[in-house]
Amino acid sequence: MAYDVVVLGSGPGGYVAAIRASQLGFKTAIIEKESLGGICLNWGCIPTKALLKSAQVFEYIKHAKDYGFEASGQPDFPAIIKRSRGVADKMSKGVQFLMKKNKIDVIMGFGVIKAKGQIEVTGADGKKQVVEGKHIILATGARSRELPALKQDGKKVIGYREAMVLPTQPKSLIVVGSGAIGVEFGYFYSTLGTKVTIVEFLPRIVPVEDEDISKELEKNFKKNGIDVMTNAEVTKVDTSGAGVKATIKTQNGEVVLEADVLLSAIGIAANVEGIGLETLGIKTEKGKIAVDKYYQTNVPGFYAIGDCAPGQALAHVASKEGIICVENIGYNEKKYNHQPEPIDYNNVPGCTYCTPEIASVGLTEKQAKDAGYEVKVGKFPLSVSGKATAAGHPEGFVKVIFDAKYGEWLGTHMIGYNVTEIIVETVVARKLETTYHEVLNSIHPHPTISESVKDAIEVAYGEAIHL
Repeated sequence: MAYDVVVLGSGPGGYVAAIRASQLGFKTAIIEKESLGGICLNWGCIPTKALLKSAQVFEYIKHAKDYGFEASGQPDFPAIIKRSRGVADKMSKGVQFLMKKNKIDVIMGFGVIKAKGQIEVTGADGKKQVVEGKHIILATGARSRELPALKQDGKKVIGYREAMVLPTQPKSLIVVGSGAIGVEFGYFYSTLGTKVTIVEFLPRIVPVEDEDISKELEKNFKKNGIDVMTNAEVTKVDTSGAGVKATIKTQNGEVVLEADVLLSAIGIAANVEGIGLETLGIKTEKGKIAVDKYYQTNVPGFYAIGDCAPGQALAHVASKEGIICVENIGYNEKKYNHQPEPIDYNNVPGCTYCTPEIASVGLTEKQAKDAGYEVKVGKFPLSVSGKATAAGHPEGFVKVIFDAKYGEWLGTHMIGYNVTEIIVETVVARKLETTYHEVLNSIHPHPTISESVKDAIEVAYGEAIHL
């Protein structure tokens, strides 16, 4: 079985790379050990959004009177989980359709590098076959990271996969880690009535975000009954009883928390073991496969994209990496007419889908100042936004950061209703090297959340109309 391009892994990096390869005229195969679409479609981005939507609907029911309705209801936890799995299944079937449409061979099984240009695939029945590819793209993704003090048993100490399919709703939950996974699940379970405590090792939750974002989310979470512990480390977990007891070291000494379940959301680890990297000496650095700007490894003919490579572990990054990788192969093979432009990893948007949502791109205020910029900062509260107020979600703000000298747009950081849908304005504007002047002279529609970006820029430059 010989191909021009073989992709190992069918997540948003792998399946997109395979489709682009087929479009460029390469005979293409994709190898997948579990379900087409990978973690994102089956156990990550998509099913979690389905869960979060159920939580938001329940919030609307609880606050129906605020909108002029009489309504009541209780969450049907198994039905919520079933809906989420149904959404994931539908999306995975969509990828199956795309594979057929683009005449990509799908080979189910676990793939291991056998030799140069060869992947040995072991199927569920134990049968082995060798797949040959002139170009082999590794898109093996990542898994929930484990710490020695937080060994997952899948029942009382769980990762994100188990958190999506718990048989019953826990009465209490400890969430360790406050990145996107931690705060999304924390919000979901708390909204349904679970008592949630978030434990974060660093001084603030969502620590990669701008400091003002962290403060706003913590304020909202606490207002809605979620306990937040920062500067806190889980040193021991006891699962011998009915639930779990977690010993937590804080600045004021040790405390013991008890809960039905503990969710470990301390990040992810790349899937780089057991796939045969050592067979050909493919290099890794800091637990990820080392690549150049076109995702070529140190071994010619082998490439790596997505969560197993060094860029941000985000689905949209993996997809773009897959396209650039394949287009560069196409350029070298004279199937594509120009060399693709490498990703600017400083202009990648990040989104978190708890309520309120978080969206950001570019430098935080601290990063900008640390980099030596003199900055102009504008912050517009959504409590002043007509659209946010009408929607019943006046919490949060839009914060913009500009270079005072040249007007360069350095970053945007938002928290509030639907902000994940409007961060792209900043991404495109920064890509086009737009200054504040062009944005202020672009008419924004009213009433929208998106006009709050313009309002924030007006604040930064002392021209605020609505504040």
